[in-house]
Amino acid sequence: MRGNQSTVTDFILLGFSNFPKLQFLLFVVFLIIYLIILVGNTVIVFIITLEQSLHIPMYLFLRVLSILETCFSGTIVPKMLVILSTDHRTISFAGCVAQMYFILFLGGTECFLLCSMAYDRYVAICNPLHYPVLMSKAFVTKLTAGSVISGAAIAIIQTPWVFSFPFCGRNKINHLFCETPPVLDLVCGDTFLFEIYAYIGTISVVMLPFLMILLSYTRILYIILKMSSTVGRQKAFSTCASHLTSVTLFYGPANLTYLQPKASYTAESKELLSLAYALLTPLLNPLIYSLRSSEMKGALKKILRRKLALHNLGDILKKYDIQLLKQSENEK
Repeated sequence: MRGNQSTVTDFILLGFSNFPKLQFLLFVVFLIIYLIILVGNTVIVFIITLEQSLHIPMYLFLRVLSILETCFSGTIVPKMLVILSTDHRTISFAGCVAQMYFILFLGGTECFLLCSMAYDRYVAICNPLHYPVLMSKAFVTKLTAGSVISGAAIAIIQTPWVFSFPFCGRNKINHLFCETPPVLDLVCGDTFLFEIYAYIGTISVVMLPFLMILLSYTRILYIILKMSSTVGRQKAFSTCASHLTSVTLFYGPANLTYLQPKASYTAESKELLSLAYALLTPLLNPLIYSLRSSEMKGALKKILRRKLALHNLGDILKKYDIQLLKQSENEK
């Protein structure tokens, strides 16, 4: 890697350079989206943390998902905003390495976490009597830790390997951020072995969890259709719809980005696909889960009532203290 640093000390991100007149508009749009992502996901984390009734596997997984997506967008969007507002497109070699590492780490972790969430829904609907035993807090912690460790392993293996190749002075990345495919396009060495590993790794990390999710929901759909109660079917569909929407939003663009042949899409279409899972999923997930979940809406109302009650109690105590103070002054 040191050899590369002596040849290439920084990279230039060319994303949006073909649309100079739209830069300010894009800056405003992405800034608003980023703020909504931060607020929406932070609210979900606080609601689940503060409300004890939501300390069940489905919402504990959702809390981790919200943290991941906040960090994922935070890895990408701030640099994009700097580029759009200042046209300073340079990112240091170390900064590019760090950005790729966190994209792989957070993205890989989310793949496995979404799979864990599908297994949770499978057990809840297909094996409800054994749900408390099968989905204990200890097992949920293990699934979460396994997702994080798997994501870290992917990033630790792939990132140093990419940047161990010679770049031969080529440093213009035709993309919005330091993602593996566009960075690999700059390499002037033989990447055949890495591309085989990357393709197999992508199938293992992206497609296998995705297939497991599909199998889980195939079984869930079979069980739901066998239910005699219309209310029960509607409730089961409702609990799964939010997660299925998240899976579609995340896996669709990710599969197209990492499993497509090199010449299949233009640079602009690749940028749009990357934006879909970098911005669209973190933006919509808080809306999807909060609007579709009566438990989340009920928990938010309870928290607001408690805060309002505490505020009113504080006002009453202040008035009482003032009255006592006046009485003591009058007595003197």
